This record gives sequence, structure tokens and C-alpha cells, in this order.
Amino acid sequence: MEPEPFDTLMASADPSMVVVTVAVDEERSGCLVGFHGQVGIDPLRYGVWISKVNHTYEPALAASHLAIHHLGVDDGDLARLFGTVTGDREDKFDRCRWEPGPHGVPLLSDCSHWMVGRWVAVLDANGDHACVVVEPVEVSARAPFEPLRLSRVIDLPPAHPVDGSA
Repeated sequence: MEPEPFDTLMASADPSMVVVTVAVDEERSGCLVGFHGQVGIDPLRYGVWISKVNHTYEPALAASHLAIHHLGVDDGDLARLFGTVTGDREDKFDRCRWEPGPHGVPLLSDCSHWMVGRWVAVLDANGDHACVVVEPVEVSARAPFEPLRLSRVIDLPPAHPVDGSA
């Protein structure tokens, strides 16, 4: 199959963007994610697909809990930080406001729409991403908001190319 029709379909979907954060022992990590969504109703489940070349991938597999921050249209700076800077070389949390949240996960202080979820499972479909499935244990959703969409951040240079180079 040619990728162009698929890419066109996915671009039209224009998913919202989230930042996933985790902490394992003393190591904090976080990344920008465009592949995510609710994957169960009873019990509640949410899945986030994390690139296997991303610094956050290994900590996300080892963590007991993850935080998923739903970005609003005014959260472009957080998207840029967590999408273009790699934790392999820099602690992103030194460049933003955050606080320890439930179960020790870092919560981004400037993002009021988030959930903390207990790690339940990983789905690895032998691609470049794996899905970490969580059970929500705490949620902050203070008011409806306009999400930051992929189309608004599509030009951000990724911290890691898909092939893992650089």
C-alpha cells in the first residue's frame, strides 16, 4: 500500500496532543505524543503509543504510573519542549514548571488537564511504537478546553527521528 492515502486520512483526523511523563527511581522523563485514546469503558482504560527510540519508552515500561497531560491551544511551548528536546541529553523538567504528583509522577504545573494512570499492559505490534495501557486513578479536568492539534505542531523537528538516528 502507498503511504500517501493513509497519511492524508490521518492528517484529516488531526489528533490532539498530549505529554506523557513518568518517574522511575530518581529519573524523570517525558515526551510529546500524538497517538493516544480511550481503549476501554468498563473498566476504564487509556492507551498512549510511545516511540521505541524515545528516551521515555524504557521508563514508561518500568514505571508503575504515568501522567498524561492533555495540551490546550496555548500549550505550544510545552509541546515544543517535550517534542524537540531529548531526555538522552537534557532534563526537560529543568526547563518547565512541574511538581510531584500522585504516585510520584511529574505533573506539569502549567497544564490543568491531566490524568495519572496505573500501568496495566503494553501492546507491541512489532512497529516503531508500543502502546502503554493505563487505568486512570486520578484526573484533573477543570473545564472544557480547546486541544492543541497535530496540525499546529507538525513542523516541530522531532528529538529522535523514527529510525533512531541522531
